[in-house]
Amino acid sequence: MQQNQQNTNAFLIHISAFMGFIVPFGHIIAPLIAWQTLKDRSSFLDEQGKEALNFNMSYTLYSFFLSVTFIPLAFNIFFNNFDTFTNADNFHFNFDFNPTLIVGFIGIGILLSILHLVGITLVIIASLKAKKEENYTYPFTIKFIK
Repeated sequence: MQQNQQNTNAFLIHISAFMGFIVPFGHIIAPLIAWQTLKDRSSFLDEQGKEALNFNMSYTLYSFFLSVTFIPLAFNIFFNNFDTFTNADNFHFNFDFNPTLIVGFIGIGILLSILHLVGITLVIIASLKAKKEENYTYPFTIKFIK
């Protein structure tokens, strides 16, 4: 395989993670398809495909666990403000929110936003490194595929 085409293919494997903005789980499906079709052409493409897939699966796992922490906070904020459920005529919702829970809710939202920005940045860096035929190892990646 020509060197320039190999670098372009490695670039496309990494950058295909942005399909996640268009298709649900596209950030995993697109690199998986690209890697499966190109892995036999060179060891560089095989390594970069595995690295891209491992990062995207790790990123999804981290996002999922961080998003799950929203659920208890949301239920706590919402259901702690009902005064009574016993009489439908006397139903009242108290809008005195607990500032500690709101700060926690906003804090987790900020952490999730930072995680997404870091993920976008790392994909761009990996794509540019692959275009120059440099091996890039994503930080904090779980090696699902070895």
